Amino acid sequence: METTEQFYNEFKPLLFSLAYRMLGSAMDAEDIVHEVFLTLRNIETEPISNMRAYLCKIVTNRCIDRLRSSSKKREVYVGPWLPEPIVTDGRDAGDPMQSYLAKESITTAYLLLLQQLSWVERAVFLLREVLQYDYDEIAEIVGKTSTNCRQIFHRAKRSIGGKHAMLAQGEGAEQSDGKRLAGEASRVIDQFVEALQSGNIGKLMSVLAADSTLFSDGGGKVTAAVRPIVGAERIALFLAGIMAKATSGFSFKVAVVNNQPGIVTYEDGKPSSVVSFLVEEGSIAAIYIVVNPDKLLHVH
Repeated sequence: METTEQFYNEFKPLLFSLAYRMLGSAMDAEDIVHEVFLTLRNIETEPISNMRAYLCKIVTNRCIDRLRSSSKKREVYVGPWLPEPIVTDGRDAGDPMQSYLAKESITTAYLLLLQQLSWVERAVFLLREVLQYDYDEIAEIVGKTSTNCRQIFHRAKRSIGGKHAMLAQGEGAEQSDGKRLAGEASRVIDQFVEALQSGNIGKLMSVLAADSTLFSDGGGKVTAAVRPIVGAERIALFLAGIMAKATSGFSFKVAVVNNQPGIVTYEDGKPSSVVSFLVEEGSIAAIYIVVNPDKLLHVH
């Protein structure tokens, strides 16, 4: 008979991935997964025939409870809200958690797309589209009928349109195509960094789509643009202005942010922002900058 520790090692990456995509917060996702396994350890139950479905149900319900309790905070959030970034250096292949997440659809753009869905829609969509549960299993997890879940799924899919398939970098993607897209993104980000370092406005604009958008999440805690900045020229001037004000303690590194090339900036060795991108057709379509210190606690 498997122990709680064995279940933890087996299912933690899956459950974290589910909770993170539901909440957009790595810290909250970790807390929920930890709580679920503590609960599992402390209760005596009849043998559970499908532990994976059982744990997914508990995690999903706790995520919905967390979202309900934090909905008021989201309503009064200052400026754009962005998900808490997951930053790696790309060398964590030996870590089961990182190996699992490397195959998952957790890009910033994808997470923001999921935020357009209601809590129940998001749960049904993830359980069906990503975890491949059948509607009877989903119905048991979310407390709806199978027919209702089928309707919710199709409504959610219509709501976010076909863009989710393009943004998802999951296991279903062709490996060669995934490598090509990753290589293209890396090349564009390298050009972006080079232009930013040199202060070349023209070169910076050349890697930005004409209608690109920059989102900056300070959460009202630090200075950030409270409205999205739209247009290549406005974004280039905004970023050049930030670089012109950089202190002697400023530094940065290229990192893997939510499975995509990104940037981490530092002030006197302490993380000050995490930057991720949406690259489409060889240009940067969106830039996401997280400067809210509460969302940088896991960044090194």
